[in-house]
Amino acid sequence: MPLFSSNSSEILLTFYIDGAGLMFLSLVLAISSAVLLFSGSYMKEDFYISRFILMVLLFVLSMGLLITSLNLISLLLGWDGLGVVSYVLVVYYQNEKSNAAGMITAMTNRVGDAAIMLSIGFMIEIGSWNFMYMAEDMMPKQITSLGVLIILASVTKSAQMPFSAWLPAAMAAPTPVSALVHSSTLVTAGVYLMVRFYPLFTNSKVMVVLTLTAFLTTLMSGVSALKECDLKKIVALSTLSQLGVMIMTLSLGFPRLAFFHLMTHATFKALLFMCSGKIIHSMGDTQDIRSMGNLVNSLPLTSAFFNLSNLALCGFPFLAGFYSKDLLVEVILMNDLNSMTLYLMAMMTGLSSAYSLRLTALSVLNSPSTPSSLMASDEEPLVSSAYIMLGTLAILSGAILSWLFIPAPHLILLPPLLKTFALITTLSGVVIGLILALSFEGRPLTLSEFFTNMWLLPTISGVVPSRLSLDTNKKIMMVDLGWAELWGGKGGNTLLAGLAALLPKGPLAAMFSYQLIGGVGGISFINLYLLG
Repeated sequence: MPLFSSNSSEILLTFYIDGAGLMFLSLVLAISSAVLLFSGSYMKEDFYISRFILMVLLFVLSMGLLITSLNLISLLLGWDGLGVVSYVLVVYYQNEKSNAAGMITAMTNRVGDAAIMLSIGFMIEIGSWNFMYMAEDMMPKQITSLGVLIILASVTKSAQMPFSAWLPAAMAAPTPVSALVHSSTLVTAGVYLMVRFYPLFTNSKVMVVLTLTAFLTTLMSGVSALKECDLKKIVALSTLSQLGVMIMTLSLGFPRLAFFHLMTHATFKALLFMCSGKIIHSMGDTQDIRSMGNLVNSLPLTSAFFNLSNLALCGFPFLAGFYSKDLLVEVILMNDLNSMTLYLMAMMTGLSSAYSLRLTALSVLNSPSTPSSLMASDEEPLVSSAYIMLGTLAILSGAILSWLFIPAPHLILLPPLLKTFALITTLSGVVIGLILALSFEGRPLTLSEFFTNMWLLPTISGVVPSRLSLDTNKKIMMVDLGWAELWGGKGGNTLLAGLAALLPKGPLAAMFSYQLIGGVGGISFINLYLLG
């Protein structure tokens, strides 16, 4: 599409729509429509709801531009648009918590923006920013350097270690924002970018580092979710865990499977966020799962879809998550990968089942430890429509997308034990989650300060840099008002005033000044002449 032309130069805006991009864009639009339906009920009492809807639509537009971009310039517009609009949405409530969350979100995403800008500058040497054929025109060192920059941008947007602190903090945003941003748009943009640029990831050492980073992210978020009591943070940590699964899958050499899991995960995670927001709203804005329970009787529709999305997250047979998770484990078993990779993937699958079932048992099925009042029902037409739309996707999307991603049926021959390995791992995680829920006493374990606080990443990312900068500012201010002032402007002024007092006054002052200037100028000229 031509934008403008000057003489013989024409500026074109090019869109690239292939099968993967079209499927992802369709899914984003479907989830966005459900989120907007949900927003009409959830935020109906908000005075600025029209502004909120406009921001959400601008967010979806930025995501669409990112998905259909063919070159890095237009991709940066969508990429940066996601970051800017997400900051505006996170600080929507304008309180101290949301402002702090918005700042850490914006500052972390700036690292990824800088990496994209460096990639644009790096590709000037090639003569084109089109990333369709870039791998064919680049030297191996150039491919590795550009691949590292793209990976850096992706891990910041997808909140991988050590950039994980911003994702749970962004839960300060309204629930519809969380349902859209943390399921199918902002956090998955990094994974989608890596899928697009996968031909650049040829350096095996870089991929090993990426695999370890993704595993550590999944382990950290999964263990933190097992002891977290904030409902929205548990769901955010589960998103972080699944993002680690996607990136680890991609780093092992299966970008198509990573994208498949991205698509299935987006459907049930948006539904899970919606149900969580409805539960919190109905419980008088209480987010502590210890004060919840017995929601099956009070919120039957929300509880049903909440359990449905949690079971899909566990990988329950024939739901959306089952098709991607089971296929991933089977492909690892079929390929020539070491046993450690299989054990790591099994641990990640079991963790997801454990924290999902713990969440269901404590928030929905358990008797509440403290009485709470129900503030709303779940029978509103807009809410029910959004639930049914995403619930249908959570049930059918896995089966439908499996035929789209793998059009020709591949026969996977495995012994019964290995075939049921993924299911056994899921059931083991379910048992662990139920044990943790039944033995829950509300007290932290000995090491839980480290393990449940995301390995102190929020402190390292937020508190330490702020205190460091504040202490540095205080010291600079002390120096500025102390020695710097004494030997700087004030001291120089005092010295010049003292020297001026020694100079003669009256008519002799001008003659003395001329003689002084002439003497200094003459000596300088003689020195220059002799040195020359």
